[in-house]
Formats: sequence, structure tokens, C-alpha cells
Amino acid sequence: MKKLPTHIAFIMDGNRRWAKKRGLNKMLGHKKGAEVLVSVIKELNKINEIKYASFFAFSTENWNREQKEIDAIFHLIEEMFEKNEQEFNNLNIKFVVMGDISRFPVVMQEKLIKVQENSKNNSGLTVLLALNYGGRDDIAQAVNKLLKANFKSVTEEDIKRNLLSYPAPDIDFLIRTSGEQRVSNFMLFQLAYSEMYFPKYCWPALTKKRLYKALKIYSKRNRRFGGN
Repeated sequence: MKKLPTHIAFIMDGNRRWAKKRGLNKMLGHKKGAEVLVSVIKELNKINEIKYASFFAFSTENWNREQKEIDAIFHLIEEMFEKNEQEFNNLNIKFVVMGDISRFPVVMQEKLIKVQENSKNNSGLTVLLALNYGGRDDIAQAVNKLLKANFKSVTEEDIKRNLLSYPAPDIDFLIRTSGEQRVSNFMLFQLAYSEMYFPKYCWPALTKKRLYKALKIYSKRNRRFGGN
């Protein structure tokens, strides 16, 4: 492939639909989705050109789901790190949590803070995990930081430097699984000139072969950034 994204992002959609199509409990869809997340992180870490990978794991709108489902998702996130944190560190992967985690259970908050702290000096793939995250809220909190710092006028660069994803660059390539063709309030500022891909398969069905097919599609895109 002639070119690959520096920053790739995923809206991991379709866990429940994947389970329903197979007559499974939706919780098993989330479990399979978590397994795919781990696999994708490890695979992307092998690709030197890709430096950042963002994943939409839990949005500010997901609180509207049943509490039982929310609790199961939280458990899966904790379990993912319990099982894989040491290997992630051995692979030199850095984790950054984007979003307001103050609403999460205290044990989960402590785990996420610990994962970030333990991996902060790693220099491999940087994984940005969006939890209780909203793109509009991200921009609003960046502007509020600038107001508190007594900025008289604000530039795009000022906002960019105060986003939760900073210092990650803008997203080059967004993949949203399940066939839905919208960004659902995910990293709105960072997606300004992103290439996008909306495969019909659900997140748990994302295989290594399909991941590389998506990267091949990106490599053939002609990114003009508003130019000719």
C-alpha cells in the first residue's frame, strides 16, 4: 500500500445486531466486540505508519440504555485491561482515555487512571479510548479552557491544542461498522477532512482480512483537503 493513515478511528457499531442475527444474547455481542477491539489494537500496533487509533467505546448518549447492559459494558472494559494490560505494556502501547469518567464506578475510574499512568511513557501505538465522550462536548470544554485562560480571541489551533485527543493529529481515516453512515457526535473537530468508510458488517465481524481491505481502500483515496 502506497499510503496508510497516521491516525485511524473506529465507531464500533453493531454488537447487538451481530448477536441478534445469531440468536444470541446482546451481551455476547458486546463480549465478542471487546475481543475484536483487543485484536485490532494488537494488529494496528504492528503497522509502523499508524501512530494513533481512536475507538468510540461509550458515548454520552449510551447512558439511555438499560442499566444491566451498561454495567455489562463497564465490566467488559475492566476485564479487557485485567487480561491484557501486561501484554499491552509489553507491546509498548500507550492508552489515553477521552471523556468524563467521573460518572463511572469508582473501581473502573481507578483502573482507567492506572492504565493511563502505567502506559504514559510507551512509544508504540497510542490508543485513544472514548468513554462517556461527545464531540460537541469536547469542543465546548476546549473553549471553556481557553476562556478560563483569558483568551481574547480563539484560533482553530488554540481549540485543537485543548481537545481531549491532543497531541494526536486529525483523523485520517474513519471506519464505522454496521453500514450506518453518520459520525454520531464522535470527534467532530478532528474529522474535518477525514476519509470515511462504512462497511455493512457489524463490529464483531471485523476480521484481520477486512481490516487490511479497509486500509487498502484508504490507500487508493485521493485526499485533496479542499484543493484540486
